[in-house]
Amino acid sequence: MSTNQTPRIRPITLLSSGHACVDVYQGAVAALVPFFVSERAYTYAAASGIVLAASLLSSVVQPLFGALTDRWALPWLLPVSTLVGGAGVALAGVGDSYPLTLLVVAVSGLGVAAYHPEAARVAREVSRGSHTAMGWFSLGGNLGFAAAPLLVSAVIATGGLRASPLLAVPALAGAALCAAALRAVRTPARATAAARASLATGRDDWPSFLRLSGAVGCRSIVFVGLSAFISLYARQRTGGGDLSGTAALFVLYLGGAVGTVAGGRLATRFGRLPVVRWSYALTVLAVAGVVFAPGPSFHLFAALASAGLYVPFSLHITLGQDYLPRRVGTASGVTLGLAVSVGGLASPLVGAVADATSLQAALAPLIALPALGWLLLRTLREPGLPRAAPGGPGPGAGAARAGHE
Repeated sequence: MSTNQTPRIRPITLLSSGHACVDVYQGAVAALVPFFVSERAYTYAAASGIVLAASLLSSVVQPLFGALTDRWALPWLLPVSTLVGGAGVALAGVGDSYPLTLLVVAVSGLGVAAYHPEAARVAREVSRGSHTAMGWFSLGGNLGFAAAPLLVSAVIATGGLRASPLLAVPALAGAALCAAALRAVRTPARATAAARASLATGRDDWPSFLRLSGAVGCRSIVFVGLSAFISLYARQRTGGGDLSGTAALFVLYLGGAVGTVAGGRLATRFGRLPVVRWSYALTVLAVAGVVFAPGPSFHLFAALASAGLYVPFSLHITLGQDYLPRRVGTASGVTLGLAVSVGGLASPLVGAVADATSLQAALAPLIALPALGWLLLRTLREPGLPRAAPGGPGPGAGAARAGHE
């Protein structure tokens, strides 16, 4: 790898840390669900409506922000959107109004939506296309997810939902980190334009990108369904109390941090698509274990499900960007945003089934979705290769990976 292709470590570290602060607010909404159920006596359907509110606006506007970042660099979005995302969650516990709660978590979702396409674009430029560097950027978000249930539990279990304004602290830190990252990556306009032009080569492959997005959507529904209800379900399956539920959500999120780093390393060695396919296959078995395994093994299967869901996480982003090299912002907005947020759109259905039957019956259909994702991925080829066998990356994949280590 030549010197000018070497990822810039300090900006990636700052971007990853800022990403962690932003994604606290994606994880915080699901972590608040058990407290809404216990303090406000929400039904499963009403509680999952909170998750929907955070996801719906985010899903609608995320491609718009992606398209905007394809036309113009909007670095100021990073600190501003971080503050907006934090403000919405901080206000979620203030007052008892259900419509107001829906509104403020929707505002939080808007902030999260505005952040991700521009952050992924900046991270791609700084990483020089490195899978491993993008893995570290994604790791920050996963650590934020993992920290969310611990942070929410510490604040809300101590002070109740009315203590939610304290949850604004990560947003303040994240805005400062984003500002520092932008100062670290600041380059002359001519150099920035050259960097963007060097990455925007090749032809957009929309059919492959849409199949990838469909698979990411399947993964999203599984992840959001589990994250919204695994705390409540863990109490039923293990016979534990609040601690058991918080531990299950923490395992689900923390395993993602390990899986994300492993995904970048595995892709360097075996190729992105084989790693992604095997991850989806593992997820089928792991989710089945979460739904049906008894007692102590529950948390083990939660960890396996987390790995299966997160090993391909950063690979989705780089694959999407490589399938649409001329629309990196749009690709990032979909793979990192829209296809991920779509899981929240399905959460009220999971909640309604749980109210009508049981949580186990509501979660059981999630087992089939990773299998559907695997089918969508089965015939994809590595971006830039003329063809690929269904079971592998195809001829020349090693050469295609060489520049992304």
